[in-house]
Amino acid sequence: MYENTIELAENKLLLLYIIKSIKYPISNTQLTEIVLENSFINYFTLQQYISELISSEFLKYNEHNSKQVFNLTDKGLSVLNFFNDRISKSKIKIIDEYLKNKTELIKKEMNITADYTLANDNSFLINLKAIENDVLLLDLKLTVASKKQALALCNKWKENPSDIYTKIINALIEE
Repeated sequence: MYENTIELAENKLLLLYIIKSIKYPISNTQLTEIVLENSFINYFTLQQYISELISSEFLKYNEHNSKQVFNLTDKGLSVLNFFNDRISKSKIKIIDEYLKNKTELIKKEMNITADYTLANDNSFLINLKAIENDVLLLDLKLTVASKKQALALCNKWKENPSDIYTKIINALIEE
C-alpha cells in the first residue's frame, strides 16, 4: 500500500510538473496525449487524478480562446515546488525532452481552431480562428452545404493556417 501511495503522489506531481513546464494553457486532450504517448499513466487513472487535482484546488479549468484549459493554482504550484524532488529524474527528463520537441505544436493547437456545427437549415456553420499572442488575427464564419465540406475546410485550415491566412489577406488588399 505504501508503494501505491508513493506512485499516486508521484503521478499527480508529474501532472502538475507537465502543466507548469508547458508554459501555455493546455487542454485535457493535450495533457492526455502527453501522458499516454509517454506511457506514464493509463487513461482512466489519468482522468481520475485530474479530477482529484481539481477537487484539491491544485488545478483549475479556465477558458482560453473558447477552449477549456488547465491552469496550475498557487496551491498547486506550492505543492509542486515543495515536493518536486519526489518525481523521478528519468520522468522529468522524458517530459522535458518531449516538451522541447512538441511545445510549438501544442501552442499552435491552442491558437488555431476550426469547429463546425449543424445550422437550422441542415447546412453547417464553420468557425475558423487564428490567435497570436492573445490577439485575434482572424475569425471567419462560413456556411457550407454538407458535413463532408465542413470537415474538409476545418482540416485544411488546421493543416496550413498561415498560408490560408496570407491568401485571404492578399485577396482582400489586392487592387
